[in-house]
Formats: sequence, structure tokens, C-alpha cells
Amino acid sequence: MRVGDVLPPLEIEITRTLIVAGAIASRDYQDVHHDAELARQKGSPDIFMNILTTNGLVGRYITDRFGPRSVLRRVAIRLGAPNYPGDTMVLTGTVEAVEGDTATVRVVGANGIGRHVTGTVTVTVPGADRADRADRAQGAEGIAGAEGAAVHEAAGSRP
Repeated sequence: MRVGDVLPPLEIEITRTLIVAGAIASRDYQDVHHDAELARQKGSPDIFMNILTTNGLVGRYITDRFGPRSVLRRVAIRLGAPNYPGDTMVLTGTVEAVEGDTATVRVVGANGIGRHVTGTVTVTVPGADRADRADRAQGAEGIAGAEGAAVHEAAGSRP
């Protein structure tokens, strides 16, 4: 993991079931998360996802990308455009900082009406710093080996 690395996006279909299940799982019984008529009475066009579900999805995005040994150290998010049923949220991430085996990742989740969530996640991946050092060392050997082979081939000989 290196500063500037871009994580593959994750598309999440926003369904009524996801919204209601997330609210129930997080014990958020506010009617705007499960009752469309009451949500409309309060000025929303439909039910919408709660912040705890969004927080869980952001955490899932990071741990899915960094693997089962990854540990979330800090999740700091801010909500924007609501996630309504029938839309798709696309989560994206960019590594902003790396210190040893810990990275800070900037996360954005956008839907059809704008940015639903923005924030940063600090994640530790045990052994990641050792793996990066090994990758860099192997890359350097590979470059040196390729350069040596090119010199021998240009000279008409084999190593």
C-alpha cells in the first residue's frame, strides 16, 4: 500500500430491504428509515439510509479491499445526499498517507444525486510494511535482471 494507490470501486444497490435492515440492525427506529408515508410527511420523497448503515458499508469497503487481517482504527465520515431506494452508491477510495502498516484512505460514496458520504478511514494491515519492502526489493532485482539480460542480448551473448 502506497500513497496515491486507488482502490477498486464498489457498487452497492440501494434497496428498501438494505435501508430497513440497516436501520433495524443498528436499532435506529426513526420512521424516515422504514415508513415511506411518514418520511414523505416529514419532507423526504422516500425512506433513506441512516448514517450507521453508511458507516458499516464504508468499513466493509475498506476491509474487503485490504483483506481479512485488516483492522479499522478510525472511521470519520460526513453525510451529504441521501441514499434512496432504487439508486446505486459507488464507493471509491484513495490512499492518502502510509505509516508502517497503517494507511489513511480518503473515501467517497456517490449516488445519482451527488456525494452521499465523504471521509477518511485509518486501517492497519499487519505485515503490510514488510510486504511493501519485499515488493520493492523484488522489483529492484527484477529491474536489474532485466537490464542485465538486455545488455547481454545487445552484445549477442547470453548471461
